[in-house]
Amino acid sequence: MTTSDAHRAIEAVWRIESAKVIAGLTRMTGDVGTAEDLAQDALVAALETWPESGVPDNPGAWLMATAKRRAIDGFRRGKVLDRKHVELDHELRSREESPEHRLAEGLDDHVGDDLLRLIFTTCHPVLSTEARVALTLRLLGGLTTDEIARAFLTPEATIAQRIVRAKRTLREARVPFDVPPPAELAARLSSVLDVIYLIFNEGYSATAGDEWVRPALCDDALRLGRILAQLAPADPEVHGLVGLMEIQASRLKARVGPGGEPILLLDQDRSRWDQLLMRRGLAALARAEQLAGALGPFALQAAIAGCHARARTAEDTDWTRITALYDALVQLTQSPVVDLNRAVAYSMAFGPAAGLEIADKLLSEPALENYHLFPSVRADFLAKLGRFSEARTELERAASLTRNTRERTLLLERADKLGT
Repeated sequence: MTTSDAHRAIEAVWRIESAKVIAGLTRMTGDVGTAEDLAQDALVAALETWPESGVPDNPGAWLMATAKRRAIDGFRRGKVLDRKHVELDHELRSREESPEHRLAEGLDDHVGDDLLRLIFTTCHPVLSTEARVALTLRLLGGLTTDEIARAFLTPEATIAQRIVRAKRTLREARVPFDVPPPAELAARLSSVLDVIYLIFNEGYSATAGDEWVRPALCDDALRLGRILAQLAPADPEVHGLVGLMEIQASRLKARVGPGGEPILLLDQDRSRWDQLLMRRGLAALARAEQLAGALGPFALQAAIAGCHARARTAEDTDWTRITALYDALVQLTQSPVVDLNRAVAYSMAFGPAAGLEIADKLLSEPALENYHLFPSVRADFLAKLGRFSEARTELERAASLTRNTRERTLLLERADKLGT
């Protein structure tokens, strides 16, 4: 294995295993900052070792075992081991003999799952909503600060500061590593749902890199969402989120072509949609609709996804129904990204001029200034209206903004088809 091959393998392993390693270490150390530092130390050790030895059969267990040993060594090097460190030293050594077993414990192990404990810890009310989401994406999603910044449409420096301050705040507040009691659960769910969906979205449409989808992240988000549905069976938004993710995940195989190229929704081969996931998603949506007096944001998005799921062909899509759902959603969220999606729905239901009218009202929206899908959507409207030169310019701008190689290629191909 060459060094470059090893580094690519290590990066892939880190994306998949880092959250489990950090969660396990947080349970043992009681501090997310310390846990992440230990996990990063293990990553450095992997970068030094694996190019020569090869990737181990169970890389996650290797990372966990290495991090544990480094924690023990660090405590032993100290001049004085206080009682806490003595207890921690014993805890780490007692668990060191079988890291594979610990890592193999599934997320379906009710609330005892370390990942679920970690997400509730990092979403503790002591943190601002923005800090909760950023920190959890960092620790559970394995995302870089740059990727999180793009997901938030926020400067990278701002995200980095939020993460550092969040870890310090959790440590100073001595936030317990646990799932909250039932009395506190409802107040904590909203930010947890946001975090899970952002993790899912990073898997569904990667912000950077050479792959457009990262199914492992979608799987992690789905599993966390399903566990939350067990924890809060009467909460319609939990079921709405699960329904939304299940329906969207049903399209993953149809979202990429044989060469990994992106395939947009209206061009997908619907026979490749996963019918089991779709049925599960529609069932979760039905559950949310039964529980809700008025649908919340995630249930509304699930209802929109359900309209696509029920359409046997793209031409059968009930766009008028979708526009009504987006009208309701934008009232709840006041989000420019949701308004942009609403513009797409209006263009499909009432023509490209209707979509462009909505999109053009967002031209001065700061949050969309560097959002590559904004010029991409406007380009589609402009092209359908015969304004090809303007459309090409917008597509080239969109290509310059995206950090995903596959998406950039698709945007430039669309621009080339419009001519000069």
